[in-house]
Amino acid sequence: MKQTQCFINGEYRNCEQKFDNFNPATGQLIGYTGEASEQDVSDAVAAAKQALEGPWGEMPSAQRLELLGKLAQEIDRRFDDFLQAECLDTGKPYSLARHIDIPRGAANFNVFAEIVKNFPGESFLMDTPDGSGALNYSIHKPKGVIAVISPWNLPLLLMTWKVAPALACGNTVVVKPSEETSMTTALLGEVMNAVGIPAGVFNVVTGYGKTVGNALVSHPDTDAITFTGSTATGVKLMQTAAVDITDISLELGGKNPALVFADADLDKAVEGCLRSAFVNCGQVCLGTERIYVQRPLFEAFVEKMKQGAEAYVLGDPENAATTLGPMVSRTQMDKVLGYYQLAKDQGANVVTGGNAAKVEGPWANGNWVEPTIWTGLAEESPIVKEEIFGPCTHIAPFDTEAEAVSLANASKYGLCATVWTENASRAHRVSQQLQVGIVWANCWFLRDLRTAFGGAKQSGIGREGGVHSLEFYTETSNICLKF
Repeated sequence: MKQTQCFINGEYRNCEQKFDNFNPATGQLIGYTGEASEQDVSDAVAAAKQALEGPWGEMPSAQRLELLGKLAQEIDRRFDDFLQAECLDTGKPYSLARHIDIPRGAANFNVFAEIVKNFPGESFLMDTPDGSGALNYSIHKPKGVIAVISPWNLPLLLMTWKVAPALACGNTVVVKPSEETSMTTALLGEVMNAVGIPAGVFNVVTGYGKTVGNALVSHPDTDAITFTGSTATGVKLMQTAAVDITDISLELGGKNPALVFADADLDKAVEGCLRSAFVNCGQVCLGTERIYVQRPLFEAFVEKMKQGAEAYVLGDPENAATTLGPMVSRTQMDKVLGYYQLAKDQGANVVTGGNAAKVEGPWANGNWVEPTIWTGLAEESPIVKEEIFGPCTHIAPFDTEAEAVSLANASKYGLCATVWTENASRAHRVSQQLQVGIVWANCWFLRDLRTAFGGAKQSGIGREGGVHSLEFYTETSNICLKF
């Protein structure tokens, strides 16, 4: 049985209350996760504040950034430990986590250490009435104690995506991972101690959002909040942050479109849309749940997508042949299956899938659902409008470029979009009209970590990545020195 504990002030702490942790691939109990108390949260915030005022705050920047490099090395050294914990928590195939989750989780520390090393300030010479002149220059100071609330779909990667820039800028953190997937976040505490990160710099409080998360974000010594998750939770966090005018960064939901034009390379477009719709069992905020295909290509595209979806292999996460994992929890499985039934009730053409998946052997009780493709639903359908967060997508035809843009923008969300066309002018023209934070043309999830990441409309506020992360995790002060 795996015991996942809080990590506070450099030490693991047993919680009086705990709850069950199940393997999504088998449905079996694999351990217990501690439920932090309000006192645990207060202790974690106090430890973070003390470290900020003490050894971490006094540490030279070069030494701090060197420690982040050692963190990345230690995660790589313990690669197999993180891989096992991540896959037990999420049920995802080892091949996926080995390629994306663990290496990217480690790389975030190296990337943001380098960005901070090269982060420029600004300076301006100015005239003064007496003719002596003055110099204005900016400095960037740590914002303070950062509350990091990370999601369950990419637990290590998306947690370090926030923790790495926060620590690189000199802040301290208290992390509240999802109650579904806390193992790798807690394990990172061992790595922090191993490389010599001072106690209190990195703290973990495990448990549920309505109790532990609320206690953390409403704590008076929390200086900023960064959250990735649902739009509904983001609204509640904004309301809490407004009480003390706490700075907040939100990466929220999406209902992301793909536009496939008749001049697209069909095979490349299908391969890209299969990935964006089904990777990680559709549990990706950047996933494509709406695909619009220009009419001359529509039938061929749907047929190839059907063939691709039916080629996915579900089952043993450790088997290299497995290409699709389960839903993270029974609750999420039931939610997705509810949408599957709704699509049938509304008369959707089920191209493939549409049911719970049957997997034999030890995996029979896992949270398996079939990769699903629909056509034929109206744009007003909840299937087309609401984020499902499962391995499913709806495909509809369009005729003109203007119609495609209109369909793509007809959403309350605006996280990302993909455009598939061999016409470079069209790729530029259409991409600039889409009301989203990120557009990929002829690719998907190709990420340069220096670029801005975030959404428009109800997909969030703020940007992460590169200098955009540093702008959130620091306070900029201007100093005016008269000569």
